[in-house]
Amino acid sequence: MSGDFAVYPSLRGKSVFVTGGGSGIGASIVLHFAAQGARVAFVDVDDAASARVVAAAEAAGHPAPFFQHCDVRDIGALQSAIAAAADRVGPITVLVNNAARDDRHKFEDVTPDYWDERQAVNLRHQFFAIQAVAPMMRAAGGGSIVNFGSVSWRTHQGGMPAYTTAKAAVEGLTRGMARDLGPNRIRVNCVIPGWVMTERQIALWLTPETEAELMRNQCLPEKLAPDDLARMVLWLAADDSRMCTAHCWVVDAGRS
Repeated sequence: MSGDFAVYPSLRGKSVFVTGGGSGIGASIVLHFAAQGARVAFVDVDDAASARVVAAAEAAGHPAPFFQHCDVRDIGALQSAIAAAADRVGPITVLVNNAARDDRHKFEDVTPDYWDERQAVNLRHQFFAIQAVAPMMRAAGGGSIVNFGSVSWRTHQGGMPAYTTAKAAVEGLTRGMARDLGPNRIRVNCVIPGWVMTERQIALWLTPETEAELMRNQCLPEKLAPDDLARMVLWLAADDSRMCTAHCWVVDAGRS
């Protein structure tokens, strides 16, 4: 469905950092911020996909986002990338903790090492990215942090307990950090996506049967697209949501 969507003057010139910006929801977030006139930096492990995101922004007439290769499991590398991004686009005042990976796994097969690695992919980096940007936001007089959770644990989805545990914890991280950072006018919110039709989701898990079940469970009979999540992130980053913090914003077409 097409439509006319909001332009946020407060986002023009903002310095934005996005994790996992090379594909899926993250790529849409990067391109939406670029279209708003923000100065965008992002990290990802997929160099080829990330190059396509940068090219797409340039082709649309927007400033090229600043891409760095980074595995968010490496906290030192992540915090160095944030520092480099601040040098390139200015002190970060919008952070989008998007990077994650929802690999399926049987609980019987989970080892301590696998558990720890899944937390590193889906949870740990969010906290350390916040730790890295908080001084910049404090100095700027405020900022907006958007963490990404998941509807999966809310809908009792099985088959990936390390992932669902990490994503449930993101909501706790959000509320606690909102309290700690609120006195500095730094807002911390969490976006909860439903089943979003990224290329990965379509290739791995979408079948006529799962699509039919999804449409039965959603209130709105239309599949979610990455752009639907990006537009929520824009609003949470913009001054329009200036008094919204410590909350979870569900974009799932009424599924949960």
